[in-house]
Amino acid sequence: MPKLSAGIMLYRSRDGRIEVLIAHPGGPFWARKDEAAWSIPKGEYTEEEEPLDAARREFREELGLDVPGGEVAELGVIKQSGGKIVTAFAIGADLDITGAVSNEFEMEWPPRSGTMKSFPEVDRVAWFDVETARVKLLKGQRPFLDRLLDLL
Repeated sequence: MPKLSAGIMLYRSRDGRIEVLIAHPGGPFWARKDEAAWSIPKGEYTEEEEPLDAARREFREELGLDVPGGEVAELGVIKQSGGKIVTAFAIGADLDITGAVSNEFEMEWPPRSGTMKSFPEVDRVAWFDVETARVKLLKGQRPFLDRLLDLL
């Protein structure tokens, strides 16, 4: 059974340009990666949970902020190269991300050291215009940008 993941791509209009909110994964593996490393705020869920409910929960966990109100549009499903199936939703809303704080995960670091360390699930979150987001997003999630633009 492939892993299921759901997320929300917030978007807003600034100076006549569309911007999207994306997140940079925390932890040592992603620390020096920027291009093709960012993601929509998302996370795993089981078949018993509705994808939109999971997307809202994961948004809160990864940003420490509630999903703003607004009309929800489905961006569909994408299968990433690693096999994960991602369902995304778009919401048009401006959100002040100043107080964003991610939940944390624990892992052995450095590897085989026996030392467990905590890292934020998301270490940065930012608004980017679509052109910049296309460079920063994981390649497997870039089609969500095209689907968003098609909706708008």
